[in-house]
Amino acid sequence: MAPTLLVLAAGMGSRYGGLKQLDPVGPSGETILDYAVYDAAQAGFRRVVFVIRRDFEQAFREQVAAKYAERIAVDFVFQAIDALPAGFTPPAGREKPWGTGHAVWCARDAIREPFAVVGADDFFGRDAFQQLARFLSALPAAAQKPAPFSMVGYRLDRTLSEHGSVSRGLCDVAPDGQLRGIVERTAIDTAQIGRGELTGAETVSMNCFGFTPALFPALDEQLADFLRTRGNEPKSEFYLPAAVSTMIARHEATVQVLPTTGDWFGVTNRDDRPRVVASLAALVHRGEYPARLF
Repeated sequence: MAPTLLVLAAGMGSRYGGLKQLDPVGPSGETILDYAVYDAAQAGFRRVVFVIRRDFEQAFREQVAAKYAERIAVDFVFQAIDALPAGFTPPAGREKPWGTGHAVWCARDAIREPFAVVGADDFFGRDAFQQLARFLSALPAAAQKPAPFSMVGYRLDRTLSEHGSVSRGLCDVAPDGQLRGIVERTAIDTAQIGRGELTGAETVSMNCFGFTPALFPALDEQLADFLRTRGNEPKSEFYLPAAVSTMIARHEATVQVLPTTGDWFGVTNRDDRPRVVASLAALVHRGEYPARLF
């Protein structure tokens, strides 16, 4: 069964100052998202599902879905603050989305096949999608327990920004390549590498995962637990890496780490944009991508 790509594109872009998912950064006006969809289609993904907000649905359909139509099947699901499990309602004044775990949960009725999850504002590299496609396509049709998941792992020092600190999920990886857990670390900057406990060689999660639909019942249960305990906090978020770590701890899933030496770069702050533009231009110049993707 050909895998599906689930793209988390509902972020508000508050630090960037706009909808960075639609910002042209490629030589022919491509968005960083275009490269993810192009690489996924080349690797064997046959469908992409976007998690978006309804308030920019029209712009996203016109600027994104239209150009992918002949390359890959496109569907949409919507992340909303009031989209919650039965019996829960958002507290008064809640404005912040519920996080990446909630975004994936919102796609639970749209996906029945193995799927990968990526964010819309990162460049993951061709190797990441090729590895995920091979892993997901090789899974047996019958459900397994624990559920066999995967995660593309990047070197920490290849994921940092020159223009401010970042948060990263530091991974505890067993000798056999199995993920034991993810710990979120905030305020990491380039000055810390090699001058303390961080060497730069650590494996980090960039929210680039491979899943089976067995993820959804676990997310449903964990999201309900989260809402009971932290739902009234105005800025609390239900993070996908934390949910995966909980499944590992409960022996509900195994996660094979797929290490990659491929390029990663992203737009966390607006000052990151020139580096992204230059990096994509260099890849096109080397012939790794065509001058126009779609």
